[in-house]
Amino acid sequence: MSETPPTSPRVLIVEDDADQRSLLRETLKLRYGPGVEAGIVSVATGRECLAQNLSAFDVVLLDYHLPDVEGIRLLEKVLALADVPVVFVTGESDSALAAEAIKRGAQDYVVKLGDYLFAIPVVIEKSISQHRVRRENDHLRAQLELMLAELKLKNAQLEESLAKLRSMAATDHLTGLSNRRRFNEDLQRQFSEAARYGHDLTCCMCDLDDYKQLNDSLGHQLGDEVLMATAKAIRGVLRMSDSAARYGGDEFVLLFPNTTSREALTVGRRLREQVALGIRRCTNSSRSVTLSVGVASVQADHPASADMLVSMADRALYAAKGAGKDRIVLFGDVPQAAEKNA
Repeated sequence: MSETPPTSPRVLIVEDDADQRSLLRETLKLRYGPGVEAGIVSVATGRECLAQNLSAFDVVLLDYHLPDVEGIRLLEKVLALADVPVVFVTGESDSALAAEAIKRGAQDYVVKLGDYLFAIPVVIEKSISQHRVRRENDHLRAQLELMLAELKLKNAQLEESLAKLRSMAATDHLTGLSNRRRFNEDLQRQFSEAARYGHDLTCCMCDLDDYKQLNDSLGHQLGDEVLMATAKAIRGVLRMSDSAARYGGDEFVLLFPNTTSREALTVGRRLREQVALGIRRCTNSSRSVTLSVGVASVQADHPASADMLVSMADRALYAAKGAGKDRIVLFGDVPQAAEKNA
């Protein structure tokens, strides 16, 4: 059975010595048969080399010394124009030149010594094969980088979606404040920190006075605007470390870490003023909606648990309501008649 001849490569020979060009052509004919000549182009200068359609060749055989350009310089120009393997075939046996050529992108370096012509077909086939593998690897690498970039983008989008979902799950949809579930998480964490480090923590329970009558008489839409105005006023008095939530209906709760009940009293007074101002602006009505506040703190009232702290503030709020509304009451003053904090 006869061996199938190898596929004829398309070869560009860049060699200024006519005898060397002929020897290379004959060597290729012996390996691939007479048909290979149709794919062989021979030129003698760098200018003629660059005038070719370099992408049409499978390999370029390049002499190091040419009449119009040095081989290394021509190598750079060839590789800048086409993705094609370049093999130096030269009389220069300097190992430093060979290393430089490979470093600059040459696929191989063959020295014209002894029976070097017999090695040319093997070098050509190896160079073409290695170049094909490298190109496929580059393609796979590019695909992988694209996939990784897309995955990174999708992960970022997923993280953004999860963050939005977490925010929605922890936020009151109307006011934008924390909801009760998120408040309970903040409460437990801040109470534990206050107990661990001996810091104070003050809780304020707030309730809009006569909100139901306004909501029933002026409509739910305006009632919602009142709640949003109240939330805006609350955000205006909070520090970065403070937290606030809509506790339910027209009731709000605030937490002030590292704050005494007396300090929170000052914040509460300012909050009542801002709430009243905001409500007047959004209702444009003579109907009055005020704010009652109950205050309790860890160091002043010594609650045994986080829930008890909220319960104390809630009892103070009820005392404020019972004493005539539109006022702030400290839990420590609950047994006494609550005086209006004007």
